[in-house]
Amino acid sequence: MGNREEKRNLETIPVGSLGIIALEGCKPLGEQIDRYLVKWRAERESEHKESLAFAGYQRESYLLKSAVPRFGSGEAKGMILQSVRGTDLYLLVDVCNYSLTYSLCGHKNHMSPDDHYQDLKRVIAAVGGKARRITVIMPFLYESRQHKRTARESLDCALALQELVQMGVDNIITFDAHDPRVQNAIPLHGFETVQPAYQFIKGLLLHEKDLKLDSSHMMVISPDEGGMNRAIYIANVLGLDMGMFYKRRDYTKVVNGRNPIVAHEFLGTSVEGKDMIIIDDMISSGESVLEVAAALKERKANKIFVFSTFGLFTSGLDKFDNAFASGIITKVLTTNLIYQTPELLKREWYINCDMSKYIAYIIDTLNHDSSISDLLNPNERIQSIVARYKKGEL
Repeated sequence: MGNREEKRNLETIPVGSLGIIALEGCKPLGEQIDRYLVKWRAERESEHKESLAFAGYQRESYLLKSAVPRFGSGEAKGMILQSVRGTDLYLLVDVCNYSLTYSLCGHKNHMSPDDHYQDLKRVIAAVGGKARRITVIMPFLYESRQHKRTARESLDCALALQELVQMGVDNIITFDAHDPRVQNAIPLHGFETVQPAYQFIKGLLLHEKDLKLDSSHMMVISPDEGGMNRAIYIANVLGLDMGMFYKRRDYTKVVNGRNPIVAHEFLGTSVEGKDMIIIDDMISSGESVLEVAAALKERKANKIFVFSTFGLFTSGLDKFDNAFASGIITKVLTTNLIYQTPELLKREWYINCDMSKYIAYIIDTLNHDSSISDLLNPNERIQSIVARYKKGEL
């Protein structure tokens, strides 16, 4: 991976001076991304570096200051504290960062996804159309779980995408969208959903020795029919078999607004003695992924690794601690694309997959108006890291 910076040979003229606004909930990730960009641009040799088109190309930081102060009533306003005129602007927002609070008529209020999304719009409104181009990087796509209509209900994700586009956003980059078809709401605008498959595989290979990466020792599992494509991709690039579970529901009853799950039914070949990779887009409470892991253990599976882009852990970590203690799970890998609690980062069963370098590559490349298609397809990188692992070079 070390020599890829040099390989991204960006000779084109930047679209505009690079500016990144990391909203409050995304500050740590923004700072890591900024460090990479500062380093690469200091090292990049280009004969044009002195020309006007490259003005502001090398800076101490590309992060621009903004603020969203609150009134006592809990209302707010977006403020831009540095010039954004003519910049190629990248806005980073984590709608899942519930650790932030503000005062609402004297009460301490934790920020919800709605609050973060509203703050994003406030900052875009404060830019006031003065940027050359606006790209929103929203790793966890706001309201992405409300992506299709069954019965009389709102289509929140589609509404949000249309709203951003109407406000002048040119591109939206998200990670592992719950259903990428939501992009049909904005068919004439840029929408990329990026898969962190490479970072998961790298995280696993760096932390686990002696894995046998072949179909007689390992399998990829999708915990439900919705996530099949992710599992099929990982299985294909690693040359493994895949299996899936589907939820058998009781359609004669309704409990808490939905038909209760009777059982998780398994489809696939024997898992006995094999290591399992369970892959899903998010761990919400973690109930279904742990049920699936337990069901695989009953079928005599060996080690169980869980890959999930977004670790929300909405019911805390106790269930996972217990599952780890009783040998149901070996490791859980999630990314730093959303807020991670300090407790999570300390857990023995947890592997953190850092996405900051990858996002820095994407921003750097887009700022030069170059193609990111090679970044969106990590197959080559996966094959090379697997080959190094097999040779014992990692």
